[in-house]
Amino acid sequence: MTASKLFEPYKLGSITLSNRIAMAPLTRNRAIAGMVPNPLAIEYYGQRASAGLLITEASQVSQQGQGYQDTPGIYSPEQIAAWRKVTDRVHERGGRIFIQLWHVGRISHTSLQPNGGAPVAPSAIQAKTKTFVGGAFTDVSAPRALELGEIPGIVDSFKRGAANALTAGFDGVEIHGANGYLLDQFAKDGSNKRNDAYGGSIENRAKLMLEVAKAVAAEAGADRTGIRISPVTPANDVSDSNPQPLFDHIVDGLNAEKLVYIHVIEGATGGPRDIAPFDYASLRKRFSGTYIANNGYDLTLANKVLAANEADLIAFGKLFISNPDLVERLKTGAPLNAPDKATFYGGGAKGYTDYPTLAGALDTAQ
Repeated sequence: MTASKLFEPYKLGSITLSNRIAMAPLTRNRAIAGMVPNPLAIEYYGQRASAGLLITEASQVSQQGQGYQDTPGIYSPEQIAAWRKVTDRVHERGGRIFIQLWHVGRISHTSLQPNGGAPVAPSAIQAKTKTFVGGAFTDVSAPRALELGEIPGIVDSFKRGAANALTAGFDGVEIHGANGYLLDQFAKDGSNKRNDAYGGSIENRAKLMLEVAKAVAAEAGADRTGIRISPVTPANDVSDSNPQPLFDHIVDGLNAEKLVYIHVIEGATGGPRDIAPFDYASLRKRFSGTYIANNGYDLTLANKVLAANEADLIAFGKLFISNPDLVERLKTGAPLNAPDKATFYGGGAKGYTDYPTLAGALDTAQ
């Protein structure tokens, strides 16, 4: 096959990746009691260690940050210990792994919150979306607006999450600033109607995301801190009236903090890439670190974007669910396993660690 930049090594901060393929964060809802990563996660991530960079499923930085049943955290000693087994396995297999730090904000349910309280948000506006609790999809609960005095605690929870991630052996952290979760809720004017220092102007609405980035980078090191953003996605009922200047400002701020990468969802998360006009090249120009492109990429589009120097790394999501050896399959042009959507969320090994590798599929075919 013709040479492709996709399979070349890449220097990300102080670490070297074996290729330019990232595994995007994929929520799988398989945590066990105490929101501890499932022991099956050791094999799940280990199977996929040939990716240049693994980014884990979103992991809440506090109980308040949880929005769905059975999602793992990174705030308790038991969670840290379980994640350590995952990072050890990935490193044994030559991989690199970041954890995604998450606070869902208003995309939650009272049954998941401390003492059954209301989820928190920039403003007391209920999102028109659902969450997954008690084994079923249900409307998210009405949130309450965070008080000004609570916001430093939010920043600190991300900072502690970063410290815990390093203790657990992660190579770095990705801040979840996308998909209509808390930091995105603050940034976008459809969900932020505050009239204090965190509302109104672009500068004020962007403030929490940039404060979290600064605090996490100070804790983990800027060369081990990335962030995920989704300028135009409508995911989780989020919207902004003018996203281009907002995200130009945000990326300028992230660049000033010297974060190692921005991970950009281009278009609607898991949907159309052209859902709304947006100049992603503007973000690329403004950011001196690594640009990870995400959303709807296949080998052809990845090669085209890398060849044009429009991105440095390409993130693949659902393809990694059903193809643990996706790198080898892309490199050799081998057929891809089809994903079983019924096993995406929740359950055990089925649809999680039992997808065949290329070698296994060839053995079966012979």
